Amino acid sequence: MGSNAGRQDGEPGERSAWDALVLLADADGSTAHPHYARLIAGSPGQRNLSDAVHALCAVHGDHPDMIADVLANAVQPEARDWLAIAATGFVDERAYLARLTAAVGPLPSTPGQAETESALVGERHALEMLARSERRGCATGAVAALLQDWRSIRRVLDVAADRFGVAVAPLTLPSETDTAAIIAELGTSPGTQRAILFGAQQLFAQHRGLWSLLEARSSARGDL
Repeated sequence: MGSNAGRQDGEPGERSAWDALVLLADADGSTAHPHYARLIAGSPGQRNLSDAVHALCAVHGDHPDMIADVLANAVQPEARDWLAIAATGFVDERAYLARLTAAVGPLPSTPGQAETESALVGERHALEMLARSERRGCATGAVAALLQDWRSIRRVLDVAADRFGVAVAPLTLPSETDTAAIIAELGTSPGTQRAILFGAQQLFAQHRGLWSLLEARSSARGDL
């Protein structure tokens, strides 16, 4: 029996922090959610796309965003250069979200709007708490997970852009190679790797919650 016997995916060990984070993304990231799959497949309904754009803007469209918060908090100064590039790139993503939100029109009328607004406030608060964590590695893990998952989320945004006549914006976030290198470097100690993966798990959980909320809203409108 090999040395990995009994080890669960994502636990510190032989895998680098980045390799473990990618395994988490495959299992728990946006691509694993059925509503995400609906939005990028074929011709999703306009109301579903509009709802997704509004929700993503509500969670990620404000300044300062999560990455800017992590950069300002500077718990891991050695990650500063990577975080600065990520923060600059996410300014472009927020601008893209703003253009899309204007283009998709009003939020679709959906039962339970007050509950939705409360849930979105909760998502933003959870991201703020992650960004301001003093546990070394937690916030950078959340940023790495956001960058990894955002490449999937971008597919939804680009589908919406095509549908509503908005020019698809170039992606200016750090490359996956650069993020992989910094996370592998930052997560060499078991304690820091655990913190990185905890931050990543929490970020993916927030995104799963967002897709589940959108799925429930789509069902309530009869749009599934």
